[in-house]
Amino acid sequence: MSFLVIGECVADVVRAPGAADRVHPGGSPANVAYGLARLGRDVTLLTQLADDPAGRLIGARLEDAGVRVETGGRPRRTPSAIVSLDAEGRAAYAFDIAWTLEAGALPARTPAHLHIGSIAAVTAPGAAAVLAGAERFRDRATVSYDPNVRPALMGEHAPAVARVERCVALADLVKASDEDLAWLYPREEPEAVAARWLALGPAVVLVTRGAAGSCAVTRHHTVAAAAPPADVVDTVGAGDSFMSAVLDALAGRDRAALGALSARELAELLARAGAAAAVTVSRAGAHPPDRAELDAARRDPAGA
Repeated sequence: MSFLVIGECVADVVRAPGAADRVHPGGSPANVAYGLARLGRDVTLLTQLADDPAGRLIGARLEDAGVRVETGGRPRRTPSAIVSLDAEGRAAYAFDIAWTLEAGALPARTPAHLHIGSIAAVTAPGAAAVLAGAERFRDRATVSYDPNVRPALMGEHAPAVARVERCVALADLVKASDEDLAWLYPREEPEAVAARWLALGPAVVLVTRGAAGSCAVTRHHTVAAAAPPADVVDTVGAGDSFMSAVLDALAGRDRAALGALSARELAELLARAGAAAAVTVSRAGAHPPDRAELDAARRDPAGA
């Protein structure tokens, strides 16, 4: 099964109290593609990378994992984010981002699954190409979306919500964090937002809550799962690792099958994705597990 991920690569400059800066390859879509490749999946990332040290670092890491990297244009510099960690490992972000992908960069071959999200899906002018890809492929491929909201880059609130909801409407599977939903819909309960998003089109909406666990909402079931135990180094890439594990677990299911997932299947899905996130937070940067590590974490959650 082939996966196509469209979205940004970002050089994460991680700053933690009392430590020297560390540079990690990042960007939510790139992390999802990397996580899928680590799990042995056939994945292509359509992105933009500059020919600079950060771009070469990110490209080499992706290709070493088995990701096919296709670049739709060369920006003057690779996008970057300053990731500031507090004493508990929680991350705050400041960005230097440009996204200028053109529709002509979209591949001719239809993937089995398309994943979109984050900055690339809502940032002009390149967001138009991302949406064009979702509209082009969705008749023959399933589509997933992760808003991965970055408030500093979202612009005015009402238009930002409209852009996110347009992406939701194009997707079969959506994952969002409780922090994403709190910014998009202040004072609304995540489950209520998830139910409303289902009416826009998706078959499954997943909500992650960090250490408080996660939930899955379909038209038939609402299932919650606790987060497995983890020794947290930092939370960078945890949601992307969760997303990769979800896509891996659901590979090959069409829209009807996604909508028909049982409560037991949803619980197992959340447990496996939570285990992947637990492995990721236990080490610095966005370093998701490979299949052997994920299988081991599911057998022994305390060891993650």
